[in-house]
Amino acid sequence: MRTPRQFYWKGLHVPFIAPWSRESSPVSAIIRVGQGIGYADEFSAADRRHGTLWIRQAAVRGAGDPELAGVHPLRQRQAMSHMLCQVCGTSTFDSDFVRWGERHLFLVRAVGGRPIGEGERTTTPPVCRTCAIESVGACPHLRKGYTAALVKRAQPWGVAGIVYDPLTLKPTIPDSRLTEASFTSPLIRWTLAARDVATLHGCTTIDLAQLAVAA
Repeated sequence: MRTPRQFYWKGLHVPFIAPWSRESSPVSAIIRVGQGIGYADEFSAADRRHGTLWIRQAAVRGAGDPELAGVHPLRQRQAMSHMLCQVCGTSTFDSDFVRWGERHLFLVRAVGGRPIGEGERTTTPPVCRTCAIESVGACPHLRKGYTAALVKRAQPWGVAGIVYDPLTLKPTIPDSRLTEASFTSPLIRWTLAARDVATLHGCTTIDLAQLAVAA
């Protein structure tokens, strides 16, 4: 796989999954489609994945200014589906994956250092070793506390998105906070997905400092 282009902004490495200011989200009318929601002008297979409606957002990475606190829905989905590093966008099926016993590195914010638990749900894609070490020093959120684990398997679980009321076709939560819905839940038919959600299995908590020294 070709290494994606890397972008930097004010000395910071812009994550692969970060959206950019010119990646606009078009206004699309939501309508009832059977026992769920759809777009009034839905015509592309790209609007859905596994039958679930996904939020539309332009994909022109590098255009404008990065929005470091945000997440681009398509690139997050790509990173979760193909186990791409959330920072540099390269595959985490690398030499470290082999050396770590075919396990991926996951790094998440955790105030107090609470470890990643078996079966824990996450919308955070994996990260390569180099980017993990870089991130804990550069990311303000991670500086407040983080935890890292080597994970044997990330199992697709569902999506996180905006849930619409079946009667009013209005978001059930006005401020557009994301709600998680599993693939087996009827709620998913009324959810406009913005993130893939996976459960993590075979989790072993690790110390990034020791991982760096071992490498």
